[in-house]
Amino acid sequence: MPKPDLDSAYALGGKEETREFYKEWAENYDQTFAEDRGYRSPGEVARRFLASAKGNEPVLDVGAGTGLIGEAMAGVQIDALDLSPDMLAVAGHKGVYRNLITADLTGPLDVETASYGGIVSSGTFTHGHVGPVCLPELMRIARPGALFVCTVIPAVYDSAGFGSALAQLVANGQITPIRFHEFRIYDKADDAHGDEHGLIMEFHRL
Repeated sequence: MPKPDLDSAYALGGKEETREFYKEWAENYDQTFAEDRGYRSPGEVARRFLASAKGNEPVLDVGAGTGLIGEAMAGVQIDALDLSPDMLAVAGHKGVYRNLITADLTGPLDVETASYGGIVSSGTFTHGHVGPVCLPELMRIARPGALFVCTVIPAVYDSAGFGSALAQLVANGQITPIRFHEFRIYDKADDAHGDEHGLIMEFHRL
């Protein structure tokens, strides 16, 4: 099993490997990754969502990990979904989530149709993680008018096919045109990833 760090996370290749990787990293992820690198994505997602939300609860945090978005959205009715039960256990201790859902985003979700008024995500649509295969299920569990605010790595947006998948949803009248917001992912990192920028995708389910 690779040492838990950003480069190893980007290189993950399967569900079981991912579960084991995050099992090892869960207990100190907030300190060794989020704090040490000045990880800005969860706060940026929360800020954008809260600025645009109008009755968009309950919210589902997709790929919630240790619950950094939930902490930044304290007081909002929000559930957490992640592949890793160990990361969710850490999130659960923070007391900000209504429900914790262990699930694989690449398959059917055991969630009722039109359950959520908002979908947020940070760090899930990136190298070695989840591609646009999850979009049909997210459309299903989001009610009409649901607000989506999710980050994506620009290179993954292109290489994984998010651009064409989302364009098809717009063309089919399933979502509004997407607003993109660029942001710097890390405040403190002084390595090869220190200057990386991400995109926040903001749109509504129609």
